[in-house]
Amino acid sequence: MFDRFKTDIQAVKERDPAARSTIEVILLYAGFHAIVLHRLAHWFHQKHWFFMARFISQTSRFYTGIEIHPGAVIGEGVFIDHGCGVVIGETAIVGDGCTIYQGATLGGTGKDTGKRHPTLGKNVMVGAGAKILGPFKVGDNCKIASNAVLLGPLEENSTAVGVPAKAIIVAGVRINNANLNQVDLPDPVQQECNKMKERIAELEQLVHSLIEQK
Repeated sequence: MFDRFKTDIQAVKERDPAARSTIEVILLYAGFHAIVLHRLAHWFHQKHWFFMARFISQTSRFYTGIEIHPGAVIGEGVFIDHGCGVVIGETAIVGDGCTIYQGATLGGTGKDTGKRHPTLGKNVMVGAGAKILGPFKVGDNCKIASNAVLLGPLEENSTAVGVPAKAIIVAGVRINNANLNQVDLPDPVQQECNKMKERIAELEQLVHSLIEQK
């Protein structure tokens, strides 16, 4: 257990340039607190002490703003940055080394039973406000852009953007050398606005042509 805590602390220090010391991470980082409390809640959940498990998870939610169901499986070295509004469902699995930003959701669609939440491979980055919905697998080293809505599986080393999200990088072939820096990823909202503008222009041209025919 303590080895896991050390790995979680190291993940924060490696991925957050604002983290100045170990004691700062332990005392002041809500994402770290949420993961520590989740590990305790998950232990109770595995022992079928469901009320105690849920009590701990809801207490964590109250203090951190991060809601992780005690049934979820969280790997080692997972970093929840800022964290407010993050929701991780009961049957979700988060692989080692994943990074999850504020407002992200690993949820279900409301149509499935049993395994109904996503599985993230290792070193997956989930951008701020992204939604991953359904019982599918996101491969290792994938990146989900901010505010994207992913409804299907992703191959390893892929990057997905948009609503619904589509892969724009596959097999590690990057655009603008995009890495974990979300600034390098296309803006899905702007992409949708551009599509609307193009469609409006097409419809205006069609209306003008119909008027001319009359």
